[in-house]
Amino acid sequence: MKLSIIIPIYNVEDTLRRCLESVLAQVDETMEVVLIDDGSTDSSAVIAEKMTAGRDECRLIRQANKGLSAARNAGIEVATGDYITFVDSDDFVADGTYPALLAVLDGHPAYDILEYPVMVHYGSATRERLLTFPDTTIGSIRDYWLSGGHLHTYAWNKLFRRELFADIRFPEGKVFEDVHTYPLLLQRARIVATTSVGLYYYCQNDRGITARAGGKELTDLLEAHLKHLKLWGELTPDYYQSLLNIQMDVYEATHADPILPVLPYKGTLKLFFLHLIGLKRLCQLNRFIHRIRKRSRL
Repeated sequence: MKLSIIIPIYNVEDTLRRCLESVLAQVDETMEVVLIDDGSTDSSAVIAEKMTAGRDECRLIRQANKGLSAARNAGIEVATGDYITFVDSDDFVADGTYPALLAVLDGHPAYDILEYPVMVHYGSATRERLLTFPDTTIGSIRDYWLSGGHLHTYAWNKLFRRELFADIRFPEGKVFEDVHTYPLLLQRARIVATTSVGLYYYCQNDRGITARAGGKELTDLLEAHLKHLKLWGELTPDYYQSLLNIQMDVYEATHADPILPVLPYKGTLKLFFLHLIGLKRLCQLNRFIHRIRKRSRL
């Protein structure tokens, strides 16, 4: 078995058919589909059962609701493919994507992680954009992460050698679980590559966990980055400012004392003010400016 496609399912009766149709249409004898119904209370499980009935390459697992990470982990436990990939059940995959990606791996059997293009926020009039990649092998994991890899840590637009997950799992009870997990997989991989073939549709979902992220969720995101900070050595000002932006969002949502370490990175106006007035005051100033802007729109 070459590829295991893991699809967590939870109360997605409105989008599940589109997702499964896009995947099942391109599955052949080199692939398996592992579906995990994570305690759905709508008709999702029934839809999944009907659409996969009689298909030997599909396996449906049912469990009590434990969250996205637990559902993915359950799929990893039973996957038998040389490679693993993930699909969120409110998204879908362009026709021919998986055969094209497997063809790339056939030509480069040493690849441990292969990242492919995404239509980000598909369906949004203002946020939809195409994230593309060159056909290349990544020379430096550190440079890849600091120059933008931290912005697309998504689990679903990548094929991972299954062995990478030997003792790595997605953290249960955390949001932005990909940010917690992807750096660990990158550190274990020997060869990471990107390709221009294939296309994943990450659909805009205003009811989704990420879209509704509040203080706790944003804190999870910041803590995930800080957990792995030592992996990257000297940071870049752009990456550090990205962390600063998250910290300011966390403060605005929670008013909790900032946890981002103040590091000597400069080069932007925001970083200048950080060193001039301090982190907490910068967070307070950011919150004040947002309040003024909000009132001016009323």
